[in-house]
Amino acid sequence: MDTFDLGNFRLTSGYTIPNAKLMYTTHGTLNAAKDNAVLFPNFLGGNDQALEIYIGEGMALDPNKYFVILPGQFGNGFSSSPSNTPPPFDRGAFPSIAIADDVIAQHRLLTEHFGIERLALVLGWSVGALQTYEWAVRFPQMVARMASIAGAPRPSPWTRLWLRTVIEEPVTSDPQFREGFYEDARQVQAGCAGRATAWR
Repeated sequence: MDTFDLGNFRLTSGYTIPNAKLMYTTHGTLNAAKDNAVLFPNFLGGNDQALEIYIGEGMALDPNKYFVILPGQFGNGFSSSPSNTPPPFDRGAFPSIAIADDVIAQHRLLTEHFGIERLALVLGWSVGALQTYEWAVRFPQMVARMASIAGAPRPSPWTRLWLRTVIEEPVTSDPQFREGFYEDARQVQAGCAGRATAWR
C-alpha cells in the first residue's frame, strides 16, 4: 500500500483536513500512452485486499493488460481518518466526508501523481458504485467506461435507514462511545458486538 500526500485538503463541506493522505494499491504497469488505467474504488467497509480477488492473469482485470488502481477512502483507517488525524480534527471532531471528497482526492492522485488524463474504466459496487457515478458526473472527460454494480446514484430511504440502524446506531449508542472521543477501541466493544449481531 502506497501513500499520496494531499496536503491541506479542502472538503466540499468547507472544512480542511490538514496533511491529508490517500492510501492506494496498484496492479500492473501504466503503459506509455497512459490509457490502460482502471480505477476500482472500495465498497463500504472494504479495503484493497478485499478487491484483489478480482484482479489476475486471464481475468477481466488482467494486470498484464491494465494498470489497476485501488484507491482508499477517507475514514477507512488507512487514509486520513478519525483515528490517525491530529487535533483539532481527530476522533469525534473528524469532519463529515462526501462521496465527492473521495473522488476529488482520487482525481488528484491520477492526474498529479500518475499523469493520467483518461480512465479506460472506473468500476465499483455499493459505495464504490456511488463513486463511479460521481466520477462520470464530476470528471466526464476522464471516464471512457463505467460499471456501477449494486449501487444507485442516490441511496434509497431503505438504504439510509439500514445504514443508520445496522451500521451507525449500535456503536454510537454505546455509552462508552462518548461522541467519538473514546480513548481506546476496546472501550466500544459492546457497540461493535451489537453491530456484528445486526449484520447476521
